[in-house]
Amino acid sequence: MEILHNFPLWAALFAIFFAQFIKIPLAYIPTRKFDWTLFTSTGGMPSSHSAAVSALATAVALEHGLDSTIFAVATILGIIVMFDATGVRRHAGYHATVLNQLVSDFNKLVGEVRKWPKKEEIEKRQELKELLGHQPIEVFFGGLLGILLTLLLDFIFIG
Repeated sequence: MEILHNFPLWAALFAIFFAQFIKIPLAYIPTRKFDWTLFTSTGGMPSSHSAAVSALATAVALEHGLDSTIFAVATILGIIVMFDATGVRRHAGYHATVLNQLVSDFNKLVGEVRKWPKKEEIEKRQELKELLGHQPIEVFFGGLLGILLTLLLDFIFIG
């Protein structure tokens, strides 16, 4: 059971879990409502993707050194994931917002013109997920969270 002793793996998984969980109380502050669906959702503060890849790279650095090939791989992977989170995925979310509005407007038009009797079915259609990517600040704090959590875990369990 060598996998149980794989510190980089467990640090990254813990960072994902913690980042997803912390979204719930952070969202509660402005809304005064607990939204437990945030635990399994994409987007939001902090970025769990960024937390995971930064935790992974930090744990690899602690175990294998900053001059190791595996640290280089983990770091480049992290940079790509974080860049993607603020770029492609974020813009896909913007496109989803526009598409959802177009679908909504089209459905209203059809309902008004034809007096469509099945409005309930139209309302039941699932909208595209708009919160896909992250703002740069969310990625920054996700990355910082991953590094700090890994250093803490290293101090507690390896240390």
